[in-house]
This record gives sequence, C-alpha cells and structure tokens, in this order.
Amino acid sequence: MRRVAGENGPTAIGARLAIAQSPCQSAARMNRARAYSSGPVVIAVDGPAASGKGSIARALARHFGLPHMDTGMLYRAVALTMFRFGGDPASEFEAVRACEGVAQIDPTDPELRSEVVGSIASRISTYPGVRAALMDRQRGFAGQAAGAVLDGRDIGTVIAPNATVKLFVTASAEVRAQRRVRELLERGMPAHFEDVLIDIRSRDARDSGREAAPLAQADDAELLDTSEMDLDEAIEAAIKLAENKLAALAKA
Repeated sequence: MRRVAGENGPTAIGARLAIAQSPCQSAARMNRARAYSSGPVVIAVDGPAASGKGSIARALARHFGLPHMDTGMLYRAVALTMFRFGGDPASEFEAVRACEGVAQIDPTDPELRSEVVGSIASRISTYPGVRAALMDRQRGFAGQAAGAVLDGRDIGTVIAPNATVKLFVTASAEVRAQRRVRELLERGMPAHFEDVLIDIRSRDARDSGREAAPLAQADDAELLDTSEMDLDEAIEAAIKLAENKLAALAKA
C-alpha cells in the first residue's frame, strides 16, 4: 500500500485516545450506519503492525459516521509512561502500575509513534495484567449506543466478539517494513529497512504467540490483504466489505 497514513461517552482515556468524528459532518453521513441497522453498528478492524488498519479504521469511521478508537494507542501510552519514568518492560508489575498514568499522556505526543515506544508496547501487551487493566476502557467504547469503530490486535476476538462487522487487515512483512520506514522518515526520524523488518517480525511473533489475547483472525472476519494496494484502494475495498456485510445482515 503506497500511501498509508500512520497507525494513528466512554472513560476519559478512551475519549482522549480515540479519534472522534468531526462535529461538522453532514446528517446524511451521520445516519449512514443507521441505514443498515436500527441498533449500534460496531466495526472491528484487526491486523499486525503497519498493515494499514489504523488508516482504514479511521476511513470507515468517517464513512459510516461512527466514533473511532485506536486501541494500540492505549498500550503505547502505557509504554511511554514506562519509558519516561524508567520502568522495566520486563516487569509485569511495573507495566500494570504504569496503566494508572496513561490519562496524563498527550495523545498528540509524537513520541507515542516512535519505534522505541512501539517496541515496548508490543512487549508489555503480552502481560495478562496489562490487557485486563485496559480491557474495560475498550469494551466501554465498543458498547456505546452510537456504535463504534475500533482497531487493534484482538478487537474481533476478545474486545468485541459480537461486532457487527469484522475485518482482518494484513500485508507481507516486507511491505509493512517499507511503509514504516517511509512513515518514520517523513516524521524526521532515523529508520533503516533491515532494522525495521527485524522489529516487525519480532512484533508479529510476540503478538501471535502471547497467551493473553493473541493476534488472530476471527473466524467470522473478512480478510483484506493490502500488500498490492495503495491507501485509496484499501479503503475502497474495506468500505465495500463492510457495506456488503451490513447489507447481508439487514436482509437476514
């Protein structure tokens, strides 16, 4: 995917780290999800790092007029808290304690998107205690009456297993590393393809191999491989998959 943006009511931290809808949206767009369902529409977007799931999730939220949460930012906020205060990522106890300070993190802080913080986030996300500490925030966001779009690693399998629409967005490790390098360079951060590729593969192994809520495609999720797509093509494909699923449910 050649042009992929950064994989940038409820509780305070949920609201702060969610990407809210613009208040100037048209009424037609705000009602688009309601055209398919009288109840809340929840869209779960899962996938590995740099797959494009964040950009796709934001586009789905705009298209259907739904609030959006990038759940990975919660883990990055915990990681940044640990990084700044000298916490040990190898300690689950310290990681769980750091969850208490995420509300103090500015969601626009550029360090949240750094490779160092991302690596720490991937490590601490394997801890059951950390996932449990952040679960209620995510489920509360998914359960709001307005519906929601959430992206992460375990939305369709753990956080919102009854989501109306589930997408699993992926791409080859090499393509994802290329995207991440481009993203970091555009932000003025140093990046080398070989190092980023190694990190991507390490994250994939940790995310898929952890005991607590491993990264996995839900049985009822639609697979979207974006390896050969640019951003617009991927968004168009995701919207089509979501609309088809909603239309099928409306007819059932």
